[in-house]
Amino acid sequence: MRTALAYTSARFVLFLIALVVLYFAGARGLLLAGLALVVSGIASFVLLSRQRDVMAGSLAGRLRGVRNRAGEYRSRLDEGTRAEDQD
Repeated sequence: MRTALAYTSARFVLFLIALVVLYFAGARGLLLAGLALVVSGIASFVLLSRQRDVMAGSLAGRLRGVRNRAGEYRSRLDEGTRAEDQD
């Protein structure tokens, strides 16, 4: 959770920096917002690649844990079903 929050915060900061720089460059209105999104997206792709990989690994680990718990729950349900069938 902490890695996702750090990555999202870094993306937001990059967007704000791009917004300010483009504002002083003369962009206004919808053009400013669109250009800031594009510029910050490209910058984050380059600058935050390591942090993105760490976040992806963390999220994948959490998903594996959820899947394991779901598998355990499913196996307990199957055991209960077999026990009922035997009765």
